[in-house]
Amino acid sequence: MPTPTEPVRFAIVGSGWRTRFMLRLAAAAPERLRVVALVAHSDSSAARLAADWPGIPVVRTLDDALAHAPEFVVAAVTWEAMPTVVAGLVERGARVLAETPPAPTLDGLRALWAAVGDSGLVQVAEQYLLMPGHAARAAVVASGAIGTPTSVQVASTHLYHATSMIRGLLGVGMAAATVTARSFAAPLTDPLSPAGWAEDPRPVSRSTTIATIDFGEGRMGLYDFVENQWWNPLLSRRIVVRGTHGEIADDVVRRWADGDVVVSPLSYRRTGVDLNLEGNDLVSVSFEGSVVYRNAWAGSRMSEDDIAVAQILADTGAWARGHGPAPYPLADACQDHALGLAIEESARTGADVRVSPDVWSSAG
Repeated sequence: MPTPTEPVRFAIVGSGWRTRFMLRLAAAAPERLRVVALVAHSDSSAARLAADWPGIPVVRTLDDALAHAPEFVVAAVTWEAMPTVVAGLVERGARVLAETPPAPTLDGLRALWAAVGDSGLVQVAEQYLLMPGHAARAAVVASGAIGTPTSVQVASTHLYHATSMIRGLLGVGMAAATVTARSFAAPLTDPLSPAGWAEDPRPVSRSTTIATIDFGEGRMGLYDFVENQWWNPLLSRRIVVRGTHGEIADDVVRRWADGDVVVSPLSYRRTGVDLNLEGNDLVSVSFEGSVVYRNAWAGSRMSEDDIAVAQILADTGAWARGHGPAPYPLADACQDHALGLAIEESARTGADVRVSPDVWSSAG
């Protein structure tokens, strides 16, 4: 079995932007991450990958990829193709890291669980709580600084990503939930999209979806997402974690301690500022004199989202080697996507949607 210091070896099925994202990270940290094979399903995609990433074998079948002895295989294919690829890899005894979501529909999730749920071989690439700021907030919550968490408000990312943050920070596990959602359309200037900067960024109609997720026992999530929020630089990201003894609002912690209100920041240590010549990097996050997050990828110059994706790859490698826990099991991904689907259904119908225990719930 490889030692913890050897690079994690993985193959990737797919040729889209997620594949290229992970290839870029492996190139940025070759001492930690190594792509040993790429599976392309068309001549054109195989030719593009081979031209762009010389030195990495480009193959056409899962068996050919497994011949290169990856420790796990990333399934980075379309939503519709994901269940088939994941099931095919599990049939071959391979450990899998599936991109999000693992199946497009609720019935698809149930069918995938029936096929591979008992294998214990499937993790899912949900990275949001591994982002430095969110990881630091989670550490503060776990420390008990704000007491028992009771609500999480997220205005940042969409559906299953947001619900993973809400469930994770609340610690509600597979609890049943009632989802109430509504959507509203309004003009908004939207200057940046995946296609680049708009030449004439006039206001256009953009939808906002607001949802509450009631987990019972006083625990709730508030979901607030604007269409294209990931890209639009005019929209801020906001997160509030409220507990019995205070709250975290973005990077400020307010809590009751020693008979008074104590206000403390989350402080980020970044290099490359002013006359610091170490290069642009996030090093750590501290809270009240203690480091609550340390960047394991310092020196790589990765963005915060890059750091999170690199970490889920490294954590999956540690799990595959038997050196670490399961980073984000299939059951959790199914639950978070079920909640996301409920948000969409409630917004579409105007009715509450109940998310009850499902076939994967006992595994969570």
